[in-house]
Amino acid sequence: IIFGSGTVNLVTDEVLKELGMDSQDQADEEIVEKKGNLISRAVKTLSDIFVPIVPAIVAGGLLMGINNVLTAQGLFFANKSLIEAYPMWKDFATIINLFSNAAFTFLPILVGFSATKKFGGNPYLGAVMGMIMVHPDLLNAYQIGIADPPVWNILGLNVAAIGYQGTVLPVLAISWIIANIEKRLRKVTPSWLDNLTTPLLS
Repeated sequence: IIFGSGTVNLVTDEVLKELGMDSQDQADEEIVEKKGNLISRAVKTLSDIFVPIVPAIVAGGLLMGINNVLTAQGLFFANKSLIEAYPMWKDFATIINLFSNAAFTFLPILVGFSATKKFGGNPYLGAVMGMIMVHPDLLNAYQIGIADPPVWNILGLNVAAIGYQGTVLPVLAISWIIANIEKRLRKVTPSWLDNLTTPLLS
C-alpha cells in the first residue's frame, strides 16, 4: 500500500498507537524496558546505541595496532622503526593511520545516527547533526592549544568555533533533542508540509 510522503508517517504513528507502542523499535524492546530500574534502562539504552557501531571502533583500534607495529621505535630494530628500516612501507603506514583514525575522528556522525534512531527520530538527521559537529570549518578538537580557535559573535555571545571530534556526550544530547523536536513537529505539521518543514525546523 502506497500512502505517499508525509502521509505514511501519520499512518505508521496511528498503527503504532493502536498497537500501544511509541516507536517501531519498541516492539522488540517493550517487555525488556518495563523491567528493571532507571539505571538498568539507561544502560540498555546506551548499549542499544553503541553496540551497532562497535565493529567500526574495533576495526579502527586494530588498525591503530598495525600502525603502531609499523612505526614503533626499537620493536624490530635498535633505535629504528620498521618503516625507517624499510622506507617503501612509509606510505602504507600513512594510509593505515588514516583508516584507523576515521571512525574516531567522525565518531559523532556514527553516534548521531545510532542514537537518533534509538530515540525515535530520523537517523539521517542525527547523522547530519554529527557532521555539523565535525565540520572542517570548525577548529579540529585535537588542535586546541596548537591554534587559536575562531570565534563567532552570536547575539552578543562569543562562541568558539571548535569541533567535537572523538566526543560522545554532546552528540548524545543533541540526538535526544532533535528526535524529540522531530516527533513533536510531526504531530502538528500538515502531511503535505511534513517532509519539507520538519527536517528543516528540527
